[in-house]
Amino acid sequence: MVRSLWTAATGMIAQQTNIDTIANNLANVNTNGYKTQVNEFKSLLYQTLQTKTTTANGEQKPTSAQVGLGTRNSAISSVFKTGNMIASESDTAFAIDGKGFFAVRGADGNTYYTRNGNLKFTLATNGNMLATTDGLPVLDTNGQPIVLNDTYILSRITVTKDGQLCYPDENNNPQPIGRAIGVFQFNNPNGLEKLADSLYGQTAASGQPINEATNPNVERSNVIQGYLEGSNVQVVDEMVNMIVAQRAYELNSKAITASDEMLQQANNLRR
Repeated sequence: MVRSLWTAATGMIAQQTNIDTIANNLANVNTNGYKTQVNEFKSLLYQTLQTKTTTANGEQKPTSAQVGLGTRNSAISSVFKTGNMIASESDTAFAIDGKGFFAVRGADGNTYYTRNGNLKFTLATNGNMLATTDGLPVLDTNGQPIVLNDTYILSRITVTKDGQLCYPDENNNPQPIGRAIGVFQFNNPNGLEKLADSLYGQTAASGQPINEATNPNVERSNVIQGYLEGSNVQVVDEMVNMIVAQRAYELNSKAITASDEMLQQANNLRR
């Protein structure tokens, strides 16, 4: 019965983490580029009560008797399904239709990746730099910040589907200016480390970033100007998952109560 107390306790702890994950999904329902996170569970060790043997009467018992010792969270993985495209009035709003990520340079000098295309032009030393809303430089296909000199009227800059920045000529025809927004893929995006501000960090599990502009073996993503990729959180699904998690939490709580009552009855037998 003491074993049942600890087993049910592991279930309550696991479901509490599940609720925390669901709550985080619902909190980010309006976060651009956010990907739904899902809890994965695994069973703990099994205790062998009886091995394969014969009974006292000499009868064969081909299967052993094992009892489980509970569960725990094994991973919290992200579902990298493309979210809805949301129209934006900003000229520097970009959505990625595909598996790619934008690359940005963090304050520590390292490169991070994001699906949040809500970008802005900000003043830089040599002109105007394309950056995130937090001021992190957006990198081009060569891994360098995108900085334009003051001769460009920023509101007239357009971006093609392959990320090329264009500026109209004297006939008002868009012409490439030699800079392109970098888009990168990963063999295993679930291996990326989740960071704050919708950023992801490269890990050994994710593999090296694949530059779509230089690697012909990957399916290229489309950069769509004037749109933002919304969160792929489905509120109805998350509410159903929350109800299921609450019921599982309650069942584990009742198991603890039942074990406590059985222990109480066993103690009362001495009276």
